[in-house]
Amino acid sequence: MSVSDSLIKLRKYHLVEGWSVWAGTFLTALMGIINIFSAIVPALTYRLQLIDDFLPLVVRRGGRLSAALAGFALLLLAGKLKQRKKVAWFLTIVVLIISAVSHLIKGFDYEEAILACFLALWLLTTYSHFHAQSDPPSIKQGFRVFGFALLFTLAYGVTGFYLLDRHFSINFGFWQAVQQTITMFVEFYDPGLQPVTNYGRFFTDSIYIVGAITMGYALIMVVRPVFIDHQADSAERSRAQNIIDKYGKTTLARYALFNDKLYFFSSGGTVVSFVVKGRVALVLGDPIGPSADCLHSIQEFIGYCNHNDWLVVFYQTLPDHLKLYRSVGLHALSIGHEAIVNLDTFTLEGKVGKDLRTPLNRLTKSGFSSQLYEPPVDDALLDQLQIISDDWLTSMRSTEKRFSLGWFDYEYLRNSKIMTVQAANGSITAFANIVPGYQHNEVGVDLMRRLKYAEPGTMEYLFISLFRWAKENGYDSFNLGLSALAGVGKGAKDPLVEKALFYIYEHLNQFYNFKGLHNFKNKFQPHWEPRYLIYPGPASLPLVLTALIKADSGDDFFWKYLRRFPKDTG
Repeated sequence: MSVSDSLIKLRKYHLVEGWSVWAGTFLTALMGIINIFSAIVPALTYRLQLIDDFLPLVVRRGGRLSAALAGFALLLLAGKLKQRKKVAWFLTIVVLIISAVSHLIKGFDYEEAILACFLALWLLTTYSHFHAQSDPPSIKQGFRVFGFALLFTLAYGVTGFYLLDRHFSINFGFWQAVQQTITMFVEFYDPGLQPVTNYGRFFTDSIYIVGAITMGYALIMVVRPVFIDHQADSAERSRAQNIIDKYGKTTLARYALFNDKLYFFSSGGTVVSFVVKGRVALVLGDPIGPSADCLHSIQEFIGYCNHNDWLVVFYQTLPDHLKLYRSVGLHALSIGHEAIVNLDTFTLEGKVGKDLRTPLNRLTKSGFSSQLYEPPVDDALLDQLQIISDDWLTSMRSTEKRFSLGWFDYEYLRNSKIMTVQAANGSITAFANIVPGYQHNEVGVDLMRRLKYAEPGTMEYLFISLFRWAKENGYDSFNLGLSALAGVGKGAKDPLVEKALFYIYEHLNQFYNFKGLHNFKNKFQPHWEPRYLIYPGPASLPLVLTALIKADSGDDFFWKYLRRFPKDTG
């Protein structure tokens, strides 16, 4: 089957599945509204007479309550059906059956009962479209919480009525307290209770609040997405490394081997490197593997994510495969440009090289020099670099980043090539570690750090030394990394989201020095290549942004950010 035929077949399947999921979501929500409305509206008198001899009043009232609660449950479950949750599909069918029975016993409302039964039967035929898993431990915990919620709410109500009966017009014994607590839920609209104090009214309301919170928490736990609480094992990392060594294209591929990554392997020999943050599976770069397998690997990974109730996001992708991403229903957003220096055309001569030539000559005359260290790097050097790294992080009021960057780790740096800058007295003032560019005959850097009070121009000196080394060793280009938001949203026809990013780039430099970093890289005469964020759609952007921040700065990024601000000592 050709790629075009595969895409046509895929689109047809997604169209049918999308319609079924949308219809199931809409009809379930509509049934929930019907349930609540039906529970409020009085039953027809002649129908009540038909069932009066068979069902006592308390049972009919219980049926009315069940119908109302089932309505609220259906409204909650509708949102999870939209996410294709398998457990939500199962619970919806169970609630619809309960709903049908409730309508019959509360007032012989067979119309609503028939609608509930038909919807349950139709949902049974759509089983294959609801394939998103929930987290197995969370499901177990959710059912445990549900049972605990029932017992806790009962115990809370019984204890309160028994000990606080002075706040009511009734003196409660133990069994009377049990009966009253049950009545609160069976006949919630008329529980026959008369509080005589404000505290008594507060307590009766609190029973419903406690029950709603605990039951709601149980439902949330049951439908949570799958969580990954383990790292990739050594066999998976070895398999990923073999694929990356063979098919990796850019310096970004090196970060796919860090221990914060998980791996998905397609049947065609491709590896997808990702992390999971909340409901978002965040992929670093494009899938790495045979070019002919790219579309198939994207499709397989989307299926894998759908099965686990994850949103699929690819971060810092090349422009090469944008059509493939869009063909499977994903959106593309330009997030910046990567600075790549052509080592053959890079020059320090003339006007273009003046900003680099001046600091280079000044530091050279002052006795500065550079040195390259081949791996394995010894611990004595790493101890010196650790001091520089810590000083740099402190001066920047920052912490180590992850996901699309490396962090100071002895094992990682010990196996890296490292370029240092030394002052005339031999002390190291700055360093950078070198990362390979795989198939592009390219090289780049990861950590780039200096002492806070290093001589001005030290980083320019470091990069010029790196360029000279790279050219001498036969590399064609040097990758300076992503300049986030640079060049995004400037065109009149650019999407609205990209224009919003352009506003951030222009006006919010107090939070992150986007322009300063871009201007520094621009000194080295790079050409700029666009990089993209591939995401499900505009509605998912808040979740995507949160996942990116968590992957980059850690799950406790908010508290880390607050600690950056100095405390008021006045």
